[in-house]
Amino acid sequence: MLSVEELTDKLIDLSFAEDIGDGDHTTLCCIPADAMGKSRLIIKEDGIIAGIEVAKEVFRRFDPEMQVEVLINDGTKVKKGDIAMVVTGKTQSLLQTERLMLNIMQRMSGIATMTNKYQQALIDAGTKTRVLDTRKTTPGMRMLEKEAVKIGGGMNHRIGLFDMILLKDNHIDFAGGIHNAMTRAKNYCKENNKDLKIEIEVRNFKELEEALAECPDRIMFDNFTPEETVKAVKIVNNQCETESSGGITFDTMIPYAKAGVDFISFGALTHSVKGLDMSFKAV
Repeated sequence: MLSVEELTDKLIDLSFAEDIGDGDHTTLCCIPADAMGKSRLIIKEDGIIAGIEVAKEVFRRFDPEMQVEVLINDGTKVKKGDIAMVVTGKTQSLLQTERLMLNIMQRMSGIATMTNKYQQALIDAGTKTRVLDTRKTTPGMRMLEKEAVKIGGGMNHRIGLFDMILLKDNHIDFAGGIHNAMTRAKNYCKENNKDLKIEIEVRNFKELEEALAECPDRIMFDNFTPEETVKAVKIVNNQCETESSGGITFDTMIPYAKAGVDFISFGALTHSVKGLDMSFKAV
């Protein structure tokens, strides 16, 4: 399995390949190769900044001679008008790295900002419920988007299909029921020497009782109402972790958290996020 660093390197290489192709002819035609310049990253919207470390890697991989002065670190609250970093180097390099750096930083900062908004609201409501992301990510950018969730104060669910077993409705139905699915999951881990947490999704109280009997690490309440969630949490009674999922939004999440679930997962953190506005301008 590739490391986070290796996956990031591949993403950066692919991104440069699709953007620059056989050359940035606009820059090459009007900017001398030996011209030097300086640009600064200007924040144009309040939020949480994320992606500074990835941006530094973008600059380094394109032109190791570029100098980056970081003024605001990842995870910091920023305001419109803040200067997050200043980059000095060949003017051609500044122009050719600008868009990729902005694409990454705007998206990561948008995710971190939304995550922080959700998590802080749950804290302000007096709950201990944690915000989780999902696998509803941009292909190729999952590691960066999930890192942005953590920077914003949330937690990662599983990274992919390899680091946790999550038995959802289709797995259960194809396996012939909760007992079959859980038994096969435990046997699989034992036979393959895998130390994986097992989570199972339930759609009703009958499935909840069946799932509890199998001793999973976590139970996901799928499309339960807040009232049903209160009842479900009482039934579980701390025998395992609990998670609410299915169409829950910022406007509807507080009753679920107050029901006592450990986690609420939100696909919107990564699939519907708005990028944080910023620009990279010559000094």
